[in-house]
Amino acid sequence: MKKIFYTVLIVVTSSIGIAQNLKDFGRIVLNTHMQEYEGIPTSAVKMLKNKLEQIASKNGMGGSEVNPRFIITAAVNITTKDIIAGPPQMIAQNLDITFFIGDAIDNIKFSSQTISLKGVGTNETKAFMGAFKTINPNKTELKELIEEAKGKIVAYYNSKCDFIKKETATMVSQGNFDGAIYKLSLIPEVCQDCYYECLDLTNNYYQQKIDADCKTKLNEAKVTWTTAQNPVGAEKSGDILSTINPMAICQTEVSAFIKTIDDKLKADEKARWQFKMKQYADKIAAQNEQVRIAEEKGQRDDIYRENQSQRDAISQEKQSFRNYELDKINSNNSREIAVEYARNQPKTVTYNNNNIFWR
Repeated sequence: MKKIFYTVLIVVTSSIGIAQNLKDFGRIVLNTHMQEYEGIPTSAVKMLKNKLEQIASKNGMGGSEVNPRFIITAAVNITTKDIIAGPPQMIAQNLDITFFIGDAIDNIKFSSQTISLKGVGTNETKAFMGAFKTINPNKTELKELIEEAKGKIVAYYNSKCDFIKKETATMVSQGNFDGAIYKLSLIPEVCQDCYYECLDLTNNYYQQKIDADCKTKLNEAKVTWTTAQNPVGAEKSGDILSTINPMAICQTEVSAFIKTIDDKLKADEKARWQFKMKQYADKIAAQNEQVRIAEEKGQRDDIYRENQSQRDAISQEKQSFRNYELDKINSNNSREIAVEYARNQPKTVTYNNNNIFWR
């Protein structure tokens, strides 16, 4: 009898050093979708999982699991099972493995390929592992599986772009800046129009986030200082102010408030306060220097391009190279927010439809 084994959950593993995998945002990444298969030993399932990861990785779609939507998985069908007399007695199994890639949230299959394998071993575990070991991630059929899915994932984002923008706008209106930035950061760079539209939004939302954060922290610092207008209160206020992003729009108000505290403190009370504010001023100066370097780099590149008679092409771009360099600063900061947001999501995701295997 033919046996079919299904899986119903994906475990989103907390990747080691996820903060080092900023590059996985803006890429199409496939999650390996596995659970224990009924009748297949755990060690053999682990080997199959490793093969799925290799298929994704070899075809440029592996990486940290930052987005649980898109999965690569497999259904294992035992077509025949024979006992071969010994000694030693051997088990020979013929398997059909169907590989699937799809959207597990909306329960949509993007692509599938079936490969027939044979495994022989002195027990079932070795027979399964012998079969799974022969899976070649570079096999033509598996490359076709990936390419077909990649095209459909790109089409998914292009068709959903307006919906994603509206959804994130609602999240921002509710104060969920991190969630909105995370969702926008998932748009792959290969979806160029949608990617650059959402990149603009991401930078906009990031600025709104740090501006709102600045307002909140400035008010908190003011309350702290009002409660205790002494060196202790100044130090506590300084601790709060020093966490404000240097690029926040309220820096003029922050500077005025810092001067208010500075004027109130006596000369012999200022040492710790001024040291703390010097550290904050240095942080602002470093940020401004980073912006200046980016601006100069962009201007030099604009001149170079103009000399190369490419000005017409530049005018058609959504933004000048100089602005692109500046945006990259905010984009990198935004992706750090997205990584942290992904890290804090539930480690186990249950999909809406338990039967995520497609036929």
